[in-house]
Amino acid sequence: MLGMWGMELLKGVGRLLTEPLLYYGVLLAAFVGWRRMNKERKHFHIRVYGWFQESVFFWRSGWAVGLFLSIVTVVSGMAVPHDVLLLLFYVTVLLSLTGQMRLLSPAYTVGGLVLLAAGFMKYGGAWPLVSKYVESLHEAPISVFIWLLALLLFAEGFLILRNGAVATSPQLAKSKRGLMIGEHWVDRIWFVPVLLPISNGPLSSPFSWWPLFSGVDHSYSFALVPFLLGFSQHMQGMHPRASIQMAGRRVLWLAAAVCAGALASSWFPSLGIAVAAAVLIARECLAFWQHRQDRSRPPYFSQQEQGLVILGILPESKAEKIGLKIGEVIVKVNGIPVKTEKEFYEALQHNRAFCKLEVLDQNEEVRFVQGALYENEHHELGLLFVQTREKWTSEAV
Repeated sequence: MLGMWGMELLKGVGRLLTEPLLYYGVLLAAFVGWRRMNKERKHFHIRVYGWFQESVFFWRSGWAVGLFLSIVTVVSGMAVPHDVLLLLFYVTVLLSLTGQMRLLSPAYTVGGLVLLAAGFMKYGGAWPLVSKYVESLHEAPISVFIWLLALLLFAEGFLILRNGAVATSPQLAKSKRGLMIGEHWVDRIWFVPVLLPISNGPLSSPFSWWPLFSGVDHSYSFALVPFLLGFSQHMQGMHPRASIQMAGRRVLWLAAAVCAGALASSWFPSLGIAVAAAVLIARECLAFWQHRQDRSRPPYFSQQEQGLVILGILPESKAEKIGLKIGEVIVKVNGIPVKTEKEFYEALQHNRAFCKLEVLDQNEEVRFVQGALYENEHHELGLLFVQTREKWTSEAV
């Protein structure tokens, strides 16, 4: 019996390679990187990060999270019908075609899947083509999908907190008053593989209590399902890290609330559809609330009286190596006050072999940064500033 279970688990992992959603996610991550890179070149005539920056996050971030979720789903026996995987693919693709990666939040994909499945189960019989592919949707209790939704929301919140604020993309925009300001944009997709028990397979229940979520069918197999979790946010009024950390914490609170809804749907299945709809609406409200809060504040990256605010720093550049950080304000260069990019460049010429910068950090405390400059390196510090109107597409200095 153990040998059969081990073989089915290995087959389930191998089925990942047959899932079209995996390959679609690879292409989608590459597209997101290409789109972001083109915007950076439009604004600064230089790309800040490489084409496959988003692909790196896509591949490396979700494995540990997926392993944890897989342990929970397998131990608890959260068995789903195979037709659900087909619906998940369609829902994910349709939402991604909008170009807004935030719609790949589980609140939209899994929540939309629940609502779509409920509609198919109620009205699909009238459409032979639909009913052919959703015959097995009746096999799983709706509470399974709500618990899965809660788990994936926890995964989304964790990933946002863990690396959502890493390598955000600097952009240029215009304020409501028509002034040039800076903003940061994060557009991310995470690949989270989750091993799910699938109804109607060669395995039978090994324990009297397993699965905790029993459906009509009592035979099972396994499949490693590639969930695509998306997150996108524009930030003008707050530092990118502070804004994204706030968004991540709010998603975790939403996930905790969904757990209560999942528990209620376990006792009252009719509540499951209402919970899925409420989660979808709540996630949209959180995104809208975050946007309104950000826009209600003065622009964080704007031309300031006390100095020159750092909008972006190129990876592996001199600026990164000497410890400059996004959002800091350069007050003086080699003892000379600077307020514009031109003044910054001219101040660097006063000492071609060495630069000493006086900067204000996020706590408005003064600190000094210094480093040696080699020949022509003053042209390649790797700093991006908010440009004046006539220098909308100026290059990095």
